[in-house]
Amino acid sequence: MKKIMLLLILMIIPSYALAVTDEEIIQEQSIQSHINDTGSRILNANKIEQRVAFVYDKTEKQSLLKIDPSLTDRQVVLYSGNYKFIQNDDELAAFLSRGILYAMKSYRGFFNGYLSALQIKAAPKKFEIVADKRAVDFMVNAGYDPIGLITFIQKSCPQKRFDRFSNKNLTSKRLAVIYEYIYMKYPYFLENNKYFENEHYQNFLLTSVNNRRMLLNKIKSGSKEELDYE
Repeated sequence: MKKIMLLLILMIIPSYALAVTDEEIIQEQSIQSHINDTGSRILNANKIEQRVAFVYDKTEKQSLLKIDPSLTDRQVVLYSGNYKFIQNDDELAAFLSRGILYAMKSYRGFFNGYLSALQIKAAPKKFEIVADKRAVDFMVNAGYDPIGLITFIQKSCPQKRFDRFSNKNLTSKRLAVIYEYIYMKYPYFLENNKYFENEHYQNFLLTSVNNRRMLLNKIKSGSKEELDYE
């Protein structure tokens, strides 16, 4: 009797496992297709001639020391750990736009772009800000709302205590710089803000009062200096 039960279980498990696997494959194909379409739209709208591939990967990054695959393999990898924070097309475009800039960088410079990867690795904080600003440009050119970059970062990037000894900027500083860039270059999106009632954008407004006050004072004074956001 026990043998018969065991055989029945072994017969049932494979079919069930295959059904789950098929469903997961279909879901991943749908996600991959959406990523491909969004990425290609950004590339075409910005007339980016370099080839860039887009990959959805359910696994997480194995090492923080590993060079970004957008620099080494010229592909933008969207891991499930980041994908779970994406709620709309603007936020997807935000993530892909940043990765596209890194991939573009890999085509330039000595040793077929390899030196560029090392330069970014050596000064990641500086290029992080550059990537944020260029992502805003890419998004606007492709018809996406750049405030999606703010809401995505607000949700997905934690706030560290210090950035002096880190290879990353404080998230609050990044958000302040992005907000200033949109305010100065693309004010339409703030004047006609479809995200104004978005809970994540509201949380950004709540946590960025001091930085936005600094920006307002800069504008009133007519200063051109770069603000030291906190």
